[in-house]
Amino acid sequence: MASVEECRTALARLSSHFDHIGEEDRDKHVVERTLSCTVSDLGVTFYGRVHRDGLDPFTEVPHERPAEVRLTIGSDDLIKLVDGELDLARALLGGRVRIDASFGDLLRLRRLL
Repeated sequence: MASVEECRTALARLSSHFDHIGEEDRDKHVVERTLSCTVSDLGVTFYGRVHRDGLDPFTEVPHERPAEVRLTIGSDDLIKLVDGELDLARALLGGRVRIDASFGDLLRLRRLL
């Protein structure tokens, strides 16, 4: 099981990945959304916000409005997902990851991860 700090570091890496998404892809696939990532085996939730300029750093402080995209994942799977070792679609189908979001947001997220 990964630690809270390892998960925090993985989410920071995810934020930096967004810096490398081209402007054309951002225009097509990125809309402003509040995010939450609950790490189920650690009992911690991180909060972030995606927008055309990137992905804000995740914190443990909730936003004023509820998260529009909610991810629930185990700590080890979070690390693997960010590192590209876990395919999001397969993880969803296998029950390793749960995402509560609109269908459109799911499609956008899949293109960006």
